[in-house]
Amino acid sequence: MRILLSNDDGYFAPGLAILADTLSHIADITVVAPERDRSGASNSLTLDRPLMLRQASTGFYYVNGTPTDCVHLAVTGMLDHLPDMVISGINHGANMGDDTIYSGTIAAATEGFLLGVPSLAISLASYSAGNYATAARVASELAQRVMARPFAEPLLLNVNVPDVPYQDLKGTEITRLGRRHKAEPVVRSSNPRGQTVYWVGAAGAAQDAGKGTDFHAVAKKRVSITPLQMDLTQFSQLEPLQAWLKA
Repeated sequence: MRILLSNDDGYFAPGLAILADTLSHIADITVVAPERDRSGASNSLTLDRPLMLRQASTGFYYVNGTPTDCVHLAVTGMLDHLPDMVISGINHGANMGDDTIYSGTIAAATEGFLLGVPSLAISLASYSAGNYATAARVASELAQRVMARPFAEPLLLNVNVPDVPYQDLKGTEITRLGRRHKAEPVVRSSNPRGQTVYWVGAAGAAQDAGKGTDFHAVAKKRVSITPLQMDLTQFSQLEPLQAWLKA
């Protein structure tokens, strides 16, 4: 099995290193990740300048672009074969609910999916203890399941792993995305030159976190797996909009 790894935290992130080491026991691994932290980059492609591909002493490749750039460059120009799977992570922090719109971790997996490759985004749902080994083991198990029982068509899976030792996990649950309250306001400050600057506010707390959601599963120490899709059409509004135009 050939797996392409990427992330949005940068090629030096500890979660990526642990993921690569764990998966190297079951697959041929290629790592192509951003040269710096690109959290929140979403599905952005760099079109205003050329991209450069370099290799670190670890063997990891890194690109002066976004997570989407990394996967796009690897699949369409760098690799001489289509990978069997794209895995993005391990993100330090959850990617649940509305986070999926902004997440660079999910964006890297999404690019793989759009290029026809089964893809998985994996996140450690905490900023504290850092049980990366737990998330890496979950990713390895899922990759082996994909290898043994391939999908009928490429899927995009968003996986959030509770930040606990592996033995403390309470199982795995297929979930839907929850929702957050609106984000906190931007924080106004001044830089050393006295200029006004703004920091984006924190994400809102969970709003829709009931049974069946990713928030609920992680809170119960269960691995959350949410299948994602790219069709943003609001089908319920098609007919009302047609009537509105004719009115």
